[in-house]
Amino acid sequence: MTTRVLVVDDSGFIRRRIVQILNVEPELEVVGMAANGQEAINQAAQLKPDVITMDVEMPVMDGITAVKEIMQRTPCPILMFSASTKAGAQSTLDALEAGAIDFLPKELDQIDHNRERAENLLRSRVRKIGRAGVTFKNRTSLPRRDLQKSEVRQKLVQNKGGQPINNLSPRLLVIAASTGGPVAMQKVLTELPVNFPLPVLLVQHMPANFTPSFAERLDRLCNIGVKEAVEGDRLKPGTALLAPGGKQMILKKVGGQFSIEIRDSRVGENYQPCVDTTLDSVAEFFPGKVLAVVLTGMGTDGREGSRKLKKEGSTIWAQDEQSCTVYGMPKAVADAGLVDNVVALNNIGNALAQLNG
Repeated sequence: MTTRVLVVDDSGFIRRRIVQILNVEPELEVVGMAANGQEAINQAAQLKPDVITMDVEMPVMDGITAVKEIMQRTPCPILMFSASTKAGAQSTLDALEAGAIDFLPKELDQIDHNRERAENLLRSRVRKIGRAGVTFKNRTSLPRRDLQKSEVRQKLVQNKGGQPINNLSPRLLVIAASTGGPVAMQKVLTELPVNFPLPVLLVQHMPANFTPSFAERLDRLCNIGVKEAVEGDRLKPGTALLAPGGKQMILKKVGGQFSIEIRDSRVGENYQPCVDTTLDSVAEFFPGKVLAVVLTGMGTDGREGSRKLKKEGSTIWAQDEQSCTVYGMPKAVADAGLVDNVVALNNIGNALAQLNG
């Protein structure tokens, strides 16, 4: 199956370079190029590509505005190319909120200093996003209805293997995500009350230059406090700690107090941060007392960590397929038989708000 791609960038050199990289892959076919957002809108409607690669800063119409228009008129998976600056990170988060599905650094050496690996990653990401497009339309028309507490509780009981909220008494909440995660995580966290009784750990696959801006955005929007985790941070009720990009976040216990340890990745930890690494750590220190929520994302990161959590008696929730941008990580834990509840994105925050610490 061929993935048809529209390449959008105001730089002719960049457009040609992306085309050269993608055309190496027989499964990828560049069907058009656009130099600004307005051209992108027109060509998206005319060509109906499977994937669009989109720059942010462009003349005539910027990428964020173009994403909004395309998602309203002809929804299509969009991969943003981001600048490495703080402003670039903020703009990319805006684009994701507008409907873009994923992002990569605009400079290849920021993806990987090995150019061949960087080019392979770009092709792989476009290919996977193209495959995800078959369920993409489900994400663009999610019903918005806030359920009453009794309705949420009943819905969870009806889910396969579902547990009533009243029966849960976790001491720690962990929320994990990858592709589509920034928007999903924002939705969940903004629905938690200011007096939320649990400490929260957040693991989102994201580069190091993005996690500070993402944490700042969440802290600005949420009732609970959110910050990028640093070495020595202590777990506190009503405070969410975001794993820093490019590192691993685990727990340690010093003098009876639980705190955060930030370390470099080790062999076998393919993601930075890695969900499995964090879940393994919390399973050790909070046996049977963790609620892990696995949100949208490509791949299987989180499955083995969830397996360890379940062995210790903890609880796993997974986002349902219909509301996922990419049904990869939640599917992995569900297929492994590790999930206690499968919950739609619109219901997760409301359900979590009922927890008693």
